[in-house]
Amino acid sequence: MMLQLNDIKKVYFIGIGGIGMSAIARFFNQRGVSVSGYDKTPTALTNILEQEGIQVHFDDNIEKAPLDADLVVYTPAIPKEHTELKMYQNSQVPLMKRSEVLGLISKDYFCIAVSGSHGKTTVSSMITHILKDSGYDCSAFLGGISVNLNSNYTSGKNNVVVVEADEYDRSFHRLSPDIAVITAVDTDHLDIYGTKEKIEEAFVIFTQKIKEHGKVVANNDVQILDQISTEKLTYHLSNTTSTCFVKNYEILDGAYNINIKDIHGTDQKFVLNIAGYHNIENALAAISVAQLLDISFDKIANALATFKGIKRRFEYIYKSPTCIYVDDYAHHPQEIDVFLGSMKEMYPSKKITAIFQPHLFSRTNDLCVDFAKSLSQIDNLYLLDIYPAREKPMEGVTSNLILDKVTIANKAILSKEEVLEKITNSKDEIIVTIGAGDIDTMIVKIKKILEEQKR
Repeated sequence: MMLQLNDIKKVYFIGIGGIGMSAIARFFNQRGVSVSGYDKTPTALTNILEQEGIQVHFDDNIEKAPLDADLVVYTPAIPKEHTELKMYQNSQVPLMKRSEVLGLISKDYFCIAVSGSHGKTTVSSMITHILKDSGYDCSAFLGGISVNLNSNYTSGKNNVVVVEADEYDRSFHRLSPDIAVITAVDTDHLDIYGTKEKIEEAFVIFTQKIKEHGKVVANNDVQILDQISTEKLTYHLSNTTSTCFVKNYEILDGAYNINIKDIHGTDQKFVLNIAGYHNIENALAAISVAQLLDISFDKIANALATFKGIKRRFEYIYKSPTCIYVDDYAHHPQEIDVFLGSMKEMYPSKKITAIFQPHLFSRTNDLCVDFAKSLSQIDNLYLLDIYPAREKPMEGVTSNLILDKVTIANKAILSKEEVLEKITNSKDEIIVTIGAGDIDTMIVKIKKILEEQKR
């Protein structure tokens, strides 16, 4: 018999500190379910979970893992040899991946699922903010911390849920959306898929999971559009054959003033107060979804004007007349291209110093040429060692694979301590930290240096 949501009274998470896992933990905790979990190290997110009454431990210890749980949730990032995971695999306790639980939660909801190689978190957060701000309401499981919500989870009073549909490990095939968004289909996760064709095939299969009478909202650059049989709307920054597109925009006082043609063919205007021209396109995706829900454009525009973005997505950490420090989660060459392109658009006359931490040995090996090309458009580059995440080291795969191919002269592989020393002894105009690993542990330290030096 299929496990039902209402039957779950006690749930345990292996990898509870992950951004996606913690959102589900919060969902169950708010439902009055007994929630506990394991993670490798304490973080700001696990601290918040503990403050919310969730018990978390940080040693792989079967004595602390409850055998009377109704459900155990684990993330694919947990190593196969993990003692607690192996114990549950040999027990009668239902064991599910995060994606399976999201499927369980969302199957009884009107589900808006946001997929894509990049942009998922921003688009899903924008949709959530519009639905909340306009009074339409929703619940949401986000892949980042929304600045407006100061959370990666929010509960609503209706049966609408916004979720990120993650392509890693084919997780998004567990979902049955009513509206599916596809932001991009790029070459990534080749450790799972092997080829770009297999990645594209996975996204096509995802669209086949859409409920009857459901719709797809897709970026017009997505190459699988002709393979999608479900009714689809497209959006684009400039392509006028799209259902929704930008007619023109201007930058004024750090904000974008944007004129668009909406999904109804009507000319509309709105203001976006977060940086990055890619966020204009992200906003088009969110607008298209909101208009499918019959939310008025006035309410959509009001919500977008107050959208504050996502932590670690083009996040301004320090800003003065002489120095700007921005942090971004970009970990794929195309994301880095877009991020750095936006920086150069906003500050065309300033020199950029970037600190980049490659994420995963497999991704570095597969995309080192593209990474090097993306990072060659700046002035100074400090590369950190590869962040392994779920992977074991691969022979011959180090940050040197990228460094050797970068064409700028000012480049080096440094430790975090050496990077901090460089920043202390330089007068950089723009500093950016880029990456999805533990590079975020440097943010406070870099900010402190800049504040102390009154840059």
